[in-house]
Amino acid sequence: MAHDGSMAITPRLLYIAAGAAVLVSLLAWTVEWSGAAYVCPYCRVQRTVIGVLGVLTLFARPGALIVPWLSYAAGGFAFVVAAMQHFNGWKRISAGDFSLNAQWYVDPWLLSGCAMLILVAQLMLVQATCGRRLR
Repeated sequence: MAHDGSMAITPRLLYIAAGAAVLVSLLAWTVEWSGAAYVCPYCRVQRTVIGVLGVLTLFARPGALIVPWLSYAAGGFAFVVAAMQHFNGWKRISAGDFSLNAQWYVDPWLLSGCAMLILVAQLMLVQATCGRRLR
């Protein structure tokens, strides 16, 4: 994709964001495969779709139809899963029995919140790239 100066998102930035998403996904899968994290179906969906959206972002072009459609379907599903997991934490807060894990950086409540932010950022990036008109 050639950069003609009219795009706010340069192809280089797009590729860096896509590569970072794929690396985050692979790193998260590696942590589970190594046994350092417990098996969580919510987390599996989130980390997989973050990687899939990273790959789809590599193919995002102005005026594209398939990439946004696949991105919104997969990203929307993963966002709902992350929101469900995050809401479970809010239910525990309301019940008065919430506490962060001893290793707070792997707490499902915090990680699902981060996953929601990442997923929305990825979908916004795809929208900003594919939503432009072809010249």
